[in-house]
Amino acid sequence: MTYEARTRAKIGVLVPYTNTNLEPDMMLMRAPGTTVHFQRLGGYDVDEIPGSGQMAGLGVSDISHDLRMISGVRPDVVLYGCTSATLTHGPGFDKKLAQDIKAGCGALSFTAAGALVDAIKALGATKVGFSSPYLGEINRQAMDFLAASGIETVRCADIGRELGNYGQGELTPQEVFDLACQADHPQAQAIVLSCTDMRAVEAVERIEAHLGKPVVTSNQAMMFCLMRALGLPRHDALPGRLFDRL
Repeated sequence: MTYEARTRAKIGVLVPYTNTNLEPDMMLMRAPGTTVHFQRLGGYDVDEIPGSGQMAGLGVSDISHDLRMISGVRPDVVLYGCTSATLTHGPGFDKKLAQDIKAGCGALSFTAAGALVDAIKALGATKVGFSSPYLGEINRQAMDFLAASGIETVRCADIGRELGNYGQGELTPQEVFDLACQADHPQAQAIVLSCTDMRAVEAVERIEAHLGKPVVTSNQAMMFCLMRALGLPRHDALPGRLFDRL
């Protein structure tokens, strides 16, 4: 048996407790020599439709216990793995949460929403097509969040039906592909797929080949930001043009 070294980086990830896709995506994309460690977050009602109020409540929930738990592995970076929890509050709240996480565990920190913005800017895009499994109000807040960072949404594609906490994660890669195509627009320089529980990573390369544009997903963006910050090189399991910018 050949053993892989585990010396490059330890990655901590805070995951909403009903999320079933963030963990496999992180394991799929992780760089050789890194390890990924997860702590599940509560702070919301599994039986409620994850609308703006529900997600805003998650964003302000107490995560001090979760930070103590993830600090136990002495991570080099900690990711906050819910995009809508901070999109609903705005960029100022998002940046402060990342700072609070860093202060609470002594590691670099990136939020999913903040990583989306950083990744879009790394591509040099200022106009995007946006899609998500969210309800309409969160999509409007997401577009405002991007606009406050100098990014214009030229088309927004809504999933078209209410999805519960499990329904978002049960969308197939084909449904994600179709949603991305609905978000395309002649002026869009990139396509954004927002939600850490959406199976978007698996659809990235097919979408890019079909539309001829780069794609940014929540989970892909967090991986890009941490790899860039830690100086980790590109490897074969990373999907999409975004990683050409490492």
